[in-house]
Amino acid sequence: MPSLHFHTRIFNPKPPFRLIHSYTLRTFTTSFVDAQFTQSTFIVSRFLWLLQEYPHGLLHAKSIHAQIITNSVSKDQFLATKLVKAYCDLGHVGNARHVFDQFSQPKTILCNAMVGGYLRNEWYSETLELFKMMGSCNLAIDSYTCNYALKACVGLLDYEMGREVIRKAVEKGVESDRFLGSSMINFLVKFSSIDEARRVFDAMPERDVVCWNSMIGGYVQTHHFNEAFGLFFDMHRLGIRPSQVTMASIIQACIETRNLKLGKCVHGCVFGLGMGYDVLVLTSLVDMYSKMGDVESAQLVFVSMPIRNLVSWNAMISGFVQNGLVREAVGLFQRLVVSGGGFDSGTVVSLLQGCAQTADLDGGKIIHGCIYRKGLNSNLILSTAILDLYSKCGALKQASFVFDRMKVRNVITWTAMLVGLAQNGHAENALKLFSQMQEEGVVANSVTLVSLIHSCAHMGSLKKGRSVHAHLIRHGYAFDVVNMTALIDMYAKCGKINSAERVFSTGSISRDVILWNSMITGYGMHGHGHQAVGVYRKMIKEGLKPNQTTFVAVLTACNHSGLVEEGITLFHRMEREHNIRPSEKHYACIVDLLGRANRLEEAEGIVKQIPFEAGSVVLEALLSGCRTHKNIDMGVQTADKLLHLDSMNPGIYVVLSNIYAEASRWDAVNYIRGLMRTRGLRKTPGYSLIEVGNQVYTFFAGDDSHPNWAHIHRFLESLRLEVEASGYVPDTSCVLRDVDEPMKVKLLWGHSERLAIAFGLLNTPAGSLIRITKNLRVCTDCHAVTKYISKIVKREIIVRDANRFHHFLDGKCSCNDYW
Repeated sequence: MPSLHFHTRIFNPKPPFRLIHSYTLRTFTTSFVDAQFTQSTFIVSRFLWLLQEYPHGLLHAKSIHAQIITNSVSKDQFLATKLVKAYCDLGHVGNARHVFDQFSQPKTILCNAMVGGYLRNEWYSETLELFKMMGSCNLAIDSYTCNYALKACVGLLDYEMGREVIRKAVEKGVESDRFLGSSMINFLVKFSSIDEARRVFDAMPERDVVCWNSMIGGYVQTHHFNEAFGLFFDMHRLGIRPSQVTMASIIQACIETRNLKLGKCVHGCVFGLGMGYDVLVLTSLVDMYSKMGDVESAQLVFVSMPIRNLVSWNAMISGFVQNGLVREAVGLFQRLVVSGGGFDSGTVVSLLQGCAQTADLDGGKIIHGCIYRKGLNSNLILSTAILDLYSKCGALKQASFVFDRMKVRNVITWTAMLVGLAQNGHAENALKLFSQMQEEGVVANSVTLVSLIHSCAHMGSLKKGRSVHAHLIRHGYAFDVVNMTALIDMYAKCGKINSAERVFSTGSISRDVILWNSMITGYGMHGHGHQAVGVYRKMIKEGLKPNQTTFVAVLTACNHSGLVEEGITLFHRMEREHNIRPSEKHYACIVDLLGRANRLEEAEGIVKQIPFEAGSVVLEALLSGCRTHKNIDMGVQTADKLLHLDSMNPGIYVVLSNIYAEASRWDAVNYIRGLMRTRGLRKTPGYSLIEVGNQVYTFFAGDDSHPNWAHIHRFLESLRLEVEASGYVPDTSCVLRDVDEPMKVKLLWGHSERLAIAFGLLNTPAGSLIRITKNLRVCTDCHAVTKYISKIVKREIIVRDANRFHHFLDGKCSCNDYW
């Protein structure tokens, strides 16, 4: 029988082999050779033992690998599996793949070792490629394979591939495995398919605590808190002992629901389960009590903790800050430092935020000193927080001190200093710093300039924005194309399209297409379609080549002004004359244009002619037209297609529900709304913003949370009487609820923009302009009543909704009732 030899020439060590092997390997080698064993099974078993116990580094693993090759057992797949795992655990995935590739028909166990190794090293794409290869080569796939692949899909946020993995698991009949089941639940939760995750959970024949945790955690993440509590109670009823992770999830649910009473019950369960010493759970309790305002209980838990880690200290410090107890937070931080405990950037960021909120300059200086001594002062995030602290405390000298001594400064650092100066009324100094920034070669991005203009405005954007503009002119930067583009955008979004025109007129000789696009977009916002088309034509005449954004802007402008034929002509010229192939956005514009004009059949024809599959943007435009013109049949068909593309988009359900409501199909409305509830979808609430003084106020529909809400409602009632006396008749078709007419009228007068307008009229000087920003589209009745109000109070009211600007003055609107 041949003897067993260990060759070492592939490593070429000098002196030989023993220097790169451990004492254990040398002992095994000597005894093994002396015994002259030849049985391959025994050889394999000894190498398996070595791989299990001793590959502490790449060189060591390669040494064992070399002996495996020398002793002719490298074709043993079980041994190769262990070798692949060893290389992957050491982070040398390439070596593992080299071993794997030696086998033309690898067994599942070897494939799983390679797939799992890719996953552990976060090589997600390679994980899925190998999974696909196994399927194409008809290699056996088991629950472990699917489990690894599904986790890779989560890492890549690849929903479609994840669905394919689940389909393959069902096909192979391994979906009931509890480990795979947990991964399936986590995947579905990640993509908001919580109901499907529950179906997977309910179908599992065997569920361990990890599965329960996955489902409970999923409910908490998707804000289905009652379901999370229900599962937790089911665990108790079935005698399944919760883990620390279970309790942490339930505590988080208590936080989100603001249920302090239940939280205290959970606290009792923690001790009943013998978890009174667990750092994770007790830290979660500290966080819970802090966020519910019960700082005393949070302190009691924190003090009673036998062991605290830095996360625990950070939770208590953050809890003090959240409850306005900044002095206590600073005191606790001092205790942490005195006790010899370390701290990180998370600790001091909370403290800096607290000091900034309370303008506690002295406390902030103490924290800054600790940061400096700890050597964290070079951290850019902390530097920004320190600048914010000093700026909010009005200590610009200290802010500049920090800024000037920073060894590394990027555009974010410069922007932070610019914002600090601007917010404290030092616009001129901010502009000087901006000049210095340019001189040092730091290229400003859009955030820098927009932040500068917005911050100088300091909650009064138009007035302060004009001031910034003046400084830009004095310092010679007003004619920079980037700055001019930002100024045009700023004036347009502030409702001052005339000012935007003046800026544009001084820079229209520029060959920068983005500048021209900004002016076209500005006109479109305000419903000035003819002017937008005029800028486009001038642009062509000047020899500028339009881009895709140009046509999106000009088609949108036509859309908001009812220029149907003009828009259609431009759409066809886009490819024919400018060689720009229409994208999905362009098709959406033309479909929306036709839909608004009640040319729905033409719009539907355009959708069918699109050379690629129509996406949700195009179909949503068609659906909007169906709703506007009450075409139920086409609306239902379009919504059905949309739901196949994006079944978790609440906006689709809302529009479909509105279509049915406008047709008084209340049974269908209830069905759609029930479907939304079942799938855990929620309608985006409408709100309106108004800026008065230096504060922004938010109003929701039917809002009675404002301290002066009674005064606001009384004023609204007087306005209602005046507008009705002027000829206003409520359009109750805007109320999409099955209630009687008086209630519909009452609901109309509770719309958020009316509350904001009333508040503005009560709290601003007579004759001054009122600006409202609304996140949704203005309803037709609010549009009508605002025209009446503008005439009665003799004020201009500007409302920016989700679609465009509306300038109401003397009973008329700039949109000419087309939006």
